[in-house]
Amino acid sequence: MIKVALTVNGTEQSAEVEPRTLLVEMLRDKLGLTGTHVGCDTSQCGACTVHLDGRSIKACTILAVQAAGRNVTTIEGIANADGTLHPMQAAFREHHGLQCGFCTPGMVMSALALVERNVGKAIDETTIRHELEGNLCRCTGYHGIVQAIAAGAKAMGR
Repeated sequence: MIKVALTVNGTEQSAEVEPRTLLVEMLRDKLGLTGTHVGCDTSQCGACTVHLDGRSIKACTILAVQAAGRNVTTIEGIANADGTLHPMQAAFREHHGLQCGFCTPGMVMSALALVERNVGKAIDETTIRHELEGNLCRCTGYHGIVQAIAAGAKAMGR
């Protein structure tokens, strides 16, 4: 077992894990942050998307030990301290960007990264659809998700 210490959602966290433990497993099983989902086990669905040092990654593609000493943001860490939803979360709710909700945390985290990568650029439907290629949703036709991301970006001032 190896002790892995990292900052998760602004709080220092640590856990003892086996060297082969994936970051998604550490987040869910050791730290109790179950908003990050395991969907496909092949890094294709994006349900496990988190931010590592400000960059969007799939937490099933990195070992927990590789995240040691780094900053991780999960879906649980983006709302305000008073519980007010982040503008992107609110947009997903308002524009029906979710159905079963399984892919939603990864979609929201990917959407936030999309907005950050495109500062100063138009975030239109084509851009959103292209940028979401690494996230799968089996319940929707993506229309509500695309609308939610566009509205969330606007609410974020982008």
